[in-house]
Amino acid sequence: MASTLYRQLQGYQLTTAEIIYRIPDHPAVLQTFVWQVMDIAPRYPRLSRFLDYWEANLDASLHSVRVMGNRAIKPAEFRHFSQEFRLH
Repeated sequence: MASTLYRQLQGYQLTTAEIIYRIPDHPAVLQTFVWQVMDIAPRYPRLSRFLDYWEANLDASLHSVRVMGNRAIKPAEFRHFSQEFRLH
């Protein structure tokens, strides 16, 4: 499995999905589920697979999904340094 830094350099970003769903026994009641994963915007393949699994295997019906993403490292912000100095 690739490291988080390596994935971020490939374009992955921390993606947070707020999933609002209906409880099967009480359709008027809405619940919230928050899910986070490293994913690629704007397609969000991992989130899409998770939501497909949800719809196929869970009784709770989806009401809405709000997606937020943040790139912690942007290509212009990453620089390689060849020297290191230590102060004691």
